[in-house]
Amino acid sequence: MTKRTLANSGQRVVITGAGTVNPLGLSVDDTWTNLVAGKSGAGDVTAYDVSDLDVRFGCEVKNFDATAYIPKKDLRRMDRFIHLGFAAACQAIEDAKLESSEVDKNRIGVLLASGMGGLPGIEEAHGGFVSGKRISPFFIPQVIPNMLAGQVSIRYGYKGPNYSIASACSSSAHAIGEAARLIERGDCDICIAGGSEAAVSRMGLQGFAAMKALSTRNDDPQKASRPFDKDRDGFVMGEGGAVLVLESLESAEKRGANIIAELVGYAANSDAYHMTSPSEGGEGAAACIALALEDAALKPEQIDAINMHGTSTPAGDPAESQGLIRVFGDHAKKLHCTSSKSMTGHLLGGAGALEGLFCALYLKHQKVSPTINLDNQDEACPLNYTPNKAIDAKLEYVLSNSFGFGGTNASLVLKKFS
Repeated sequence: MTKRTLANSGQRVVITGAGTVNPLGLSVDDTWTNLVAGKSGAGDVTAYDVSDLDVRFGCEVKNFDATAYIPKKDLRRMDRFIHLGFAAACQAIEDAKLESSEVDKNRIGVLLASGMGGLPGIEEAHGGFVSGKRISPFFIPQVIPNMLAGQVSIRYGYKGPNYSIASACSSSAHAIGEAARLIERGDCDICIAGGSEAAVSRMGLQGFAAMKALSTRNDDPQKASRPFDKDRDGFVMGEGGAVLVLESLESAEKRGANIIAELVGYAANSDAYHMTSPSEGGEGAAACIALALEDAALKPEQIDAINMHGTSTPAGDPAESQGLIRVFGDHAKKLHCTSSKSMTGHLLGGAGALEGLFCALYLKHQKVSPTINLDNQDEACPLNYTPNKAIDAKLEYVLSNSFGFGGTNASLVLKKFS
């Protein structure tokens, strides 16, 4: 029996809308401009007093006005991860022109993920609780991870499947992949898919710092995220949201929608190895990539570029690089690899969606963004990581990798639409 895949399901899945709020910009266009310019979104943390913490910097979203998307009276009922993700969803829905189209809202799903949920809200509520304040009746719906999807569904009246996936740093990549499966199976015509994170808070920063996962370059934040560089010392926390509108090709053509790119492959698997470390030699990552290529019915040499997970950690970068070599062999050194986390920091549960969006933009613009701060490449990372400057490239297929604590992996394959 032939395995059902995106490649042979008969139901092509395309991207017809995109939105994002992240450390590089408050819209897709501004983000793209800063991404290809190699701009860093890192700086001293300003939202909280972190002067007593071991790590005092991150990639925050600056100058964001949530009231442009959410009524002021409702803001306190939602944690910041909802604010950021909701804004990205509103942008994506507007970009796809869904509100001006004839669509069946019973067949529109909402899959929006978060790895951490409302951590700042939990911190704030706990502080008040231990000092004798009453817990707000909005506390639980403010912080639970699925409420981003719920709020979007309620705002727009989308009555298809509505849920969140929490799988650490793979969360929003899994959301995109599973949304594609809903369309492939015929359960939905359209899915609002992606995710967000807002964990650049006191407990978030100190928690990851306690694990020795973060860079400690407090004196030079913009140089701290340096994937594949010999002098890397950990990742930089980021925040933000990114959302894609996925749609069956049949639905998109019926609406006359603008198609940004096509999603042709998706896979998820597990390292089954360690809580926080990647499997040796990138074995789990390699298996996930191979499954995604199989899902897309592609040979390894057909992939042109990869937005790598590339977090700037001592163990993760070489393991992923070795995983690519396992899959791609000699072709690995011909790939245009890059890590956008060198600029955005690590959005944790929101990272996969943002990087999936970047891959769609690579295909649209035929350009690959750089890995900045790659000044002294590690010999254990022997590939072409597009150092420090964006390049023009002929791109047909692009891969996006997302890996998370607990050994969870996701890979997405996107294609230039034709």
